[in-house]
Amino acid sequence: MPTLMSRVSDAPAMREPIVAIVGRPNVGKSTLFNRIVGGRTAIVDDHPGVTRDRHYGRTEWAGKPFTVVDTGGFVPESADVFEVAIREQANIAIEEADLVLFVVDAITGALPIDRDIAGILRRSAKPVILVVNKADGEKREEMVGEFFSLGLGDPVPVSALVGRKVGDLLDVVTGGFAAAGDLGEEDGRLKLAIIGKPNVGKSSLVNALLQQERHIVTPLPGTTRDPIDTVLRFHNEEILLIDTAGLRRRSRIKESIEFYSAVRTLKSIDRCDTAVVLLDARQGLEHQDLRIIDTALERRKGTLLAVNKWDLIEKDSKTAAQYERLLRDRLRAYDYLPVIFISALQRQRVYRVIEMARAVRQEMLRRIPTRELNVLMQQVIAAHAPRSASGKEIKIKYMSQVRTDPPVFAFFCNDPRLIDETYRRYLENRIRERYGFSGVPLLITFKRK
Repeated sequence: MPTLMSRVSDAPAMREPIVAIVGRPNVGKSTLFNRIVGGRTAIVDDHPGVTRDRHYGRTEWAGKPFTVVDTGGFVPESADVFEVAIREQANIAIEEADLVLFVVDAITGALPIDRDIAGILRRSAKPVILVVNKADGEKREEMVGEFFSLGLGDPVPVSALVGRKVGDLLDVVTGGFAAAGDLGEEDGRLKLAIIGKPNVGKSSLVNALLQQERHIVTPLPGTTRDPIDTVLRFHNEEILLIDTAGLRRRSRIKESIEFYSAVRTLKSIDRCDTAVVLLDARQGLEHQDLRIIDTALERRKGTLLAVNKWDLIEKDSKTAAQYERLLRDRLRAYDYLPVIFISALQRQRVYRVIEMARAVRQEMLRRIPTRELNVLMQQVIAAHAPRSASGKEIKIKYMSQVRTDPPVFAFFCNDPRLIDETYRRYLENRIRERYGFSGVPLLITFKRK
């Protein structure tokens, strides 16, 4: 039986920085967001106020990873209900961000609303970079001088639409950020984040592990607003439990406080080693659960699924196996995640969650000898050689595991551009068949030899 350590951890853990993009409507915030993250994931339209919810994107520049938050148009003095909600949530993005990009419009110049927003940013005491967008030529760049009057330092002219000088902006943005390899923490304890939709029993699970009612548990969804860290001693090992606020679909985030919880949950995922995604057995695996799983794996975290409220399911000896088979059918590419059935209320198998999380963590740190990998590679290629659409022969020379946490496997070949996603997935599956890596996101890369 684990013993308890009755203290809550408040020591900050290193994580990837969060950059918030703010500004009045229609200055090109979403276009800049799309340019930075490398895809059209935010709505872009010429009408002001199109971006109603925040969008999150994880990216990196010069080997430095960070998360970008795209916000709706910031209208400081508006009484319109919709604009008030946007303003409140933009304020939260500013509060939670490590750096703010304040976007203004080179064509319209500095407007009174820009000056109002600049005042809010100055009072926030957050680091701010003033981005003058739509500066798509030298003539417009010459006009950025008027933005010095906003009192936020040197304006950085860019054109998000065509990508002009966005690289220069990102050099400034990431100047003080840590490289990916430098984000590791000295704290060697297993850090476990309990994540999932509201009302699936996250706080109940933490309480069951701690054997005490440390966290408020109610039938109302979204009771937990902030992540709370608690230290549990399990078989002479300290484990940091991170209980997070519930994630909702963005279209259902109607209260500013829920947006705050969603941002904090992203931070908790970044801080953890292993994520336990809690599901409600009565609801099964829903689309939002898949989004949460995707969030954890996108951030390269070891992940397992805990199906809670299993005591409420009518079952026989075959129910668990049938349920798990249906789960894996829905998981598709994520079918390598381990699954456990628990009841936090009845404290059934709750400590198995800790044991499985430890096992997933060990898999994240596992390293396979190069000689073994190349024997496997020869067998795999002999069974199914890669083919290119152009007809050019693809020759894979050798492979190696180049890092752990998460494991990265590099294949050295004559032309990496010819390897398609289907063959990459084939190689990943063969590695998993041989070595397991349950709950672990594997990275497969191809390099020219």
